[in-house]
Amino acid sequence: MTRKDLVDGSTAYKGRKFDEAEQLFRRAAARDPQLTTDEGRTAQVFLARTLHSQFIGNRAEPEKAREAIEAYKASLAASVKEYNEAKSDYDKNPGGAAEQRHLLSSVSLVNSTASAVPSLYDSLQMPDDARNWRTQIAADTNYPNTARATAMNSLAARSNTCANEITDTEQVKKTVKRDGKDVYEFVKPQNPDDLTRLKQCVDEGLKLVSDAAGLEPDQVKNAKSLDIKNASNEQLALYSEMIKPFESSRSYKASLTIQAMRLAEMEGRTEDRDRLKAEADNLKAQFTELSQISRDIQSEIEARRAAEAEAANANAANKK
Repeated sequence: MTRKDLVDGSTAYKGRKFDEAEQLFRRAAARDPQLTTDEGRTAQVFLARTLHSQFIGNRAEPEKAREAIEAYKASLAASVKEYNEAKSDYDKNPGGAAEQRHLLSSVSLVNSTASAVPSLYDSLQMPDDARNWRTQIAADTNYPNTARATAMNSLAARSNTCANEITDTEQVKKTVKRDGKDVYEFVKPQNPDDLTRLKQCVDEGLKLVSDAAGLEPDQVKNAKSLDIKNASNEQLALYSEMIKPFESSRSYKASLTIQAMRLAEMEGRTEDRDRLKAEADNLKAQFTELSQISRDIQSEIEARRAAEAEAANANAANKK
C-alpha cells in the first residue's frame, strides 16, 4: 500500500496536483513514523517537497513552508545515516557502479534537504533561524562535506555582500590616474563604524571559505585528472555533485580576498595589498580551472543524454 501511495503521489505531483500528492505522501509516511524502511524515508522526503512546492505556488500560505521545514528536518537523521553507510561502502570500493550510485543518491538527498530548510526560513523572513541552521550544518561532521561547504558558502556570501556594500561605493572607490591609466583606489569610509564592520565581514567570510576549502575531497582537488570521455555515467554524475559546492567556495574565497585587498589599501598596508592581489589572482585561476572542468563534465553528461534519446527514437522508428 505504501508503494502504491508513493507511485500515485508521484503521478499527482508531476501533474501539479499537490493537494492530492500531499495526502498520499502523508498517508505513506504515517505507516513508518520511525523511517526504518526505504519507502518510509522516501515518503517523508516527498511529503516535504510537496509542501515546499505548495508554498512556492502560493506564498500566502506560510504554514505550508513551516510544515515543509519540519518534514525536511524529520527526514534528515535517516538521510544522513544512509549517506554515512553509502560513504563507507564507497570508500571500500570506489570503482563500483552500485557504490557510486548509492553515494550519489544519498549525498544529493542530504545536500538538497539541508539547503531547502534555510531557504524556506529566508522566504519566511526568519534570517536568524536560517543562519543558525547553516551554522549547525557547517559544524556537523556527520553531514557530507558538500552539504557543510554549501552551508559555509551561504554564510560567506552574506559576508561578501556585507563587505561589498561598503567597498563598492563612490565614497570609498575613487577613480585615479596611475601610469597613465584609470584605476580604482580605495580610501577609508567616513564613518569609522563602516570600517569596523568591513573588517568583521572580511574576517568572518575568509574564515568560512577557508574552512570550506579545507573540506575539498580528493575528487575535487584532483578533478583535472578525470578522464571525462571515458568515465562512466555514475562517475560523471558523482563528480558533478562533488564539485559544485567547492566551485562556489573557490569563487567566494577569491572575492573575499579582493575585499581584504581593498581593506589593506584603505589602511595604507601596501605590501599586504600587493600580496593579497597576487593571492586573489591565483584563487581566481583555481576557480576558473574547476569551473571549466565542471562545465566539461556537464557537457559530456548532456551529450550522452542526447545520444541516448536519439538512439531510443531510432529504435522506436525501426519497430514501426
